[in-house]
Amino acid sequence: MDIFGHLMQGFSQALLPFNILMAFLGGAMGVMVGALPGLGSVAGVALLLPLTFKMDPTAAIIMLAGIYYGNMFGGSISAILINIPGDSPCVMTALDGNQLAKKGRAGHALFMSFTASFLGGLLGIITLTVVGPALANLGLKFGPAEFTALIIMALTSIGWLLGDNPIKGVISATMGLLIATIGTDLIDGAPRFTFGRLIWPPESRLFQWLSGCLVFPR
Repeated sequence: MDIFGHLMQGFSQALLPFNILMAFLGGAMGVMVGALPGLGSVAGVALLLPLTFKMDPTAAIIMLAGIYYGNMFGGSISAILINIPGDSPCVMTALDGNQLAKKGRAGHALFMSFTASFLGGLLGIITLTVVGPALANLGLKFGPAEFTALIIMALTSIGWLLGDNPIKGVISATMGLLIATIGTDLIDGAPRFTFGRLIWPPESRLFQWLSGCLVFPR
């Protein structure tokens, strides 16, 4: 069965009334959790994961997908209204969206953010469905050298993205890398540079909230 055959089979399950209800419930809960600054999409899914333990696997996955996409949009609510992004993808939303909110156009900003999230998510799903298998085969060929080159390209692109003041960008990137090395390693789970502390301040929610207030003051 080709990819479109699998897709049609997936639609036959996803469009069941109960699964559609789970998608709406997951999206609503995801928006509410995503609007809380500092949680983010991954933490939001982890917090609401116990709700799916006794559910049918298909409905549970659909609900988790709705929670994730709702989280991705919900972070723009706090970014636009109080200038504190709920998640890192909403940083750019805070720059322009909060300015519109100060001019009394918060509704317009939220509508534009919702429309962009919906269209971007839809386009991403379609693209991933069509080119996903080819990208998966390409990704399996990536080794340490390719990943290192990709990271170096991402870091060096900071200079030309910032234009007239690349020094600030380099300093910010260096500080971000130094802070990112502190905490639990994502691969083996071992603590790094924590000096024996169970929770290092950059990993605490209070530290993240204070950082957001300093970077994006109201």
